[in-house]
Order: sequence, then C-alpha cells, then structure tokens
Amino acid sequence: MKNIATPAWLEEAVFYEIYPQSFYDSNGDGVGDLPGIIEKLDYIQSLGVAAVWLNPCFVSPFQDAGYDVADYYKIAPRYGTNEDAHRLFAEARRRGIRLLMDLVPGHTSIEHPWFKASCRPERNEYTDWYVWTDSGWKWDVPGLHVVSGFADRDGSYITNFFYFQPALNYGFAHPEEAWQQPVDAPGPQRVRQELRNIMKFWLDLGCSGFRVDMARSLVKLDWHGQETVRLWQEMRAWLDREYPEAALVSEWSNPSLAIAGGFHMDFLLHFGSAGYTSLLRKQYAGSKDTDKYGFSFFDSRGHGNILDFLDEYLPYYQETKGKGLVCLITGNHDISPRLSRDRTTADLELVYLFLMTMPGAPFIYYGDEIGMRSLDGLPSKEGGLHRTGARTPMQWTAGFNAGFSAAPAEKLYLPIDPDPGRPTVAAQESDPTSLLNRVRALIALRKAHPALCASGEFDVVYAEAGRLPFVYRRRKDGETILVALNPADRSTEVALPSGIVTKTPETIYGKDGALSKKAAGWQLSLPGISGGIYLI
Repeated sequence: MKNIATPAWLEEAVFYEIYPQSFYDSNGDGVGDLPGIIEKLDYIQSLGVAAVWLNPCFVSPFQDAGYDVADYYKIAPRYGTNEDAHRLFAEARRRGIRLLMDLVPGHTSIEHPWFKASCRPERNEYTDWYVWTDSGWKWDVPGLHVVSGFADRDGSYITNFFYFQPALNYGFAHPEEAWQQPVDAPGPQRVRQELRNIMKFWLDLGCSGFRVDMARSLVKLDWHGQETVRLWQEMRAWLDREYPEAALVSEWSNPSLAIAGGFHMDFLLHFGSAGYTSLLRKQYAGSKDTDKYGFSFFDSRGHGNILDFLDEYLPYYQETKGKGLVCLITGNHDISPRLSRDRTTADLELVYLFLMTMPGAPFIYYGDEIGMRSLDGLPSKEGGLHRTGARTPMQWTAGFNAGFSAAPAEKLYLPIDPDPGRPTVAAQESDPTSLLNRVRALIALRKAHPALCASGEFDVVYAEAGRLPFVYRRRKDGETILVALNPADRSTEVALPSGIVTKTPETIYGKDGALSKKAAGWQLSLPGISGGIYLI
C-alpha cells in the first residue's frame, strides 16, 4: 500500500458533523441555514473540535435530504448562497476550524440538467454520463438496480440508491455487454474530470476537504473494489499536487480498501462493520431482544464482548497504521436511535472517554455532546424513513422551539423534542459536571497529550471475551498513557502484566487510586461504569 501524505492538522483533529437543516435557523423559516451555522461557530470552537463535516447543502429537490444533487456548484437557497458558504469557510478558519463538505459523486437527482439531457433519445454531450442499458425492455440486471420506462431514450437507467438517484457513469470493472462501458471510455473519463472540477470549485472557495458519500459505489460490478480504488488514487494524486492540505474521508467502512485508495480517513460504520455495531449498536432501535442482537460492549449490564470489536479493528489498524486513519463515530444522520438511547450520562461519558483516547480521528454527531434523544414514530422526512427521529433540531435553550428557530412550530423542518426535560446547551453550559463539559474536557485532554492523538501507538493490555475491564496503552514522543474502561454497573479489577507500569502512575482523568502496587505487581480496580486515563 502506498503511503499517503497526511495533512498535519489531522493529528489532533476531532470532527463535528452538522446536519444543516436542523442546526440553527437564522431567518425564521423553520429550516437551519449557513448563516445560522456562522452564528454558532463560537459554540463549535468552544468544543475544541478542529473541523466540521457539513451534510449536503447543494441545490436539490430534497427527496433524500440533499443526497440527490441537482446542481453541484450552487448552495440551495434554503441554506443561503455561495457567498454565505465562502463567509462560513472564512469565519470558521479564523477560529481554527476547517469545513469539509459532503461530496456525492456516485449519483445525481433525476432533476439534474445532466440527467435530463442524458434522457433524450438523440445523442448529446451527456448521453454517456449516466449508466444506461441498451434497451428500455431490459428490466433486470444482476447486481444492479434498474429503472425502466422513465425516458424517451431506449434504455433503462441504473440507480445508485433510491429510484430518483441515477448512477453517474464511471465505467464497469469488467464489461460483459456492449452498454457496459470500460472505465477508460470517453463518458466515464469526462465524469471523472467533472468530479475534479467540482472539488476544485469548492476548495478554491475555502472548503478544506470532503466526506465522500458511498465512496465505494462508483465503478460498477467492481466486486473486489480495485477499479474504484484506482479511481480514488487518481483523485488523491491530483489533490496532493494541487491542494495538499485538503482532507478526504470516505463512507466505505473498509479502511483497508479506502486508505489504499488514497483516502486519509475511513469510518467504521453500522453497515459493513460488525465491530462498530458491537461497541454501541447491537440493540439496534432500542431492541431488548438480546437473544437476537446480543449486547453492546458499552452496556451497563456488562455482557458485551470487546473482542467482537478488536477482532475486526486490529487488522484494519495494523494494515493502515502510518498510512491513514480509522475513524470512530458517536453516530450520524443515517443511524437511529441516537447514542443516548438507554444510556445515562455516566454511560455516555465512558463512550467519549473511549472515543477520545483511540487512534484515528473521532467524529461527534451534532447534539450527541449534550445527549440529545431520538424521537420515535416521526413521519419520514426527505427520505429519512426510520432515520428521521435522529435528525431533529439542535436543542440550544429551554425557550421557544428549544432556541432553534423563531418560526411557528408547524413550520419547523422537524419537530422539537417535546419533553420539558430535554437536554439543552444552555442548561449544560453552566453545569461543570454536565455531559457537554465532560466532552470538552476529554477533547482538550486528547489535544494536550501526543500519545492520545491520531498517530500515537496503540496496543491492547487486557481484553478477554466477556470479561472486564478493557485496558489499552497509547504511546508517542516518549509519553505512555494507559486507558481503562469498565462499562458494567459493577466493580472490576485485574492484575496488569509485568512491565506495563514502570513508574508511579499519574491520574489525568478519572478517580485517583485505581492503580495500586501489590507484591506481585500493579493492580487496576475500577468502580461500576467508570474509566480512567493514566500517565505511566
């Protein structure tokens, strides 16, 4: 695997994901917007994060919350203007925060002018920009989703997700029929060039990189991902020449392939990663059916198995170490319920202790830092389906509409959590023991210690199937830190291997006294639902 030059700013970076329509409404129309994000930049800065990932804000019919793009070069009017985007980039950078846009390269909306032109029966500039079969009667293609009878063109188009998201044409890894164009055909090559043009446009405006939606989906029938990897290697080589500080993070959930393809970062996600699911999401949608789902590791009943995570994570870590970052998340716009479901503040603090002491770059979904809850039973909004309840407006204050918007409640993008005890930023700002302030403290701690940052060495000290605690070590620049986690509601202890602790430990987070010297060596003891970070 080729080493990828990693921008230095990623070393201490913690990311914050903003779903723009739900963050802050500055003009009272019920929908969050870019000027609203600008107004809240001081709050974002106060978290200590280095970068924001902004979900799509391009012109769109919003059948899939903006992941159905109709114009890659223009901010959707409900969010503002391109000038607002430029001002957001500049104001964020003035505060030491970089903005990553959400790039949707695999498909457009059916409303995009490119697709409308591609639908015409006569050949034109965009005929080969999308994937079409050679007959409108071809209704079934193994491995692909087909929409027939949509256009006057004699062909059926291939979708990339929903029916209204036609796949852009990056070619086929192994063409078997005449309509399946190779990756070096003129149509796929023009689409690749247009992808570079889009990235250049926003980078020149002040964007600092991209989170890439469905990054593995571009080349069709690419079963082993190798042609898609080569495509992204081309993009990375171009970016390294022209924009070496720009960052790329992929929605791939396979770091071995994504980082080989030139991405600086890849997520472990709820799809494609049983390891991530085993940490936080086994009881998906709040299910109590543990016979079916099992237990998450971060579950106070203490029945989870950390090896479910490590058996997947460690090979990825070893393969990508020094080449790219494996990123863990609190959640995102695609995951429901939110992290807070069935968890107390103490439970959530321990999750953050873990996320902020692991290698890679952690991502926080807006509102997770205050323990926002999902709203069950909401009607689907803009293709959200079951995910809609995890996309509700940010809760700023106890006031009208939780401080999100001055619009009448019925005009809000989504309803506010109706619980009068809902968590808010204002309430937690003034409480030094709040989840918000604990998250801030852990982010600051991560940034203060080289061993805890992205590239610090990671090795497991104690991890046994079905047993606690989980103990690991981080090392860099002569600094060695021990991290210990006990998510169960009962105390636990373990004798540490000899040679792990070589000097009197210093507690830098958690209660003192967890490490004690015994005749046979050092012993670690943790109360229920607790953890600690120790200089050793």
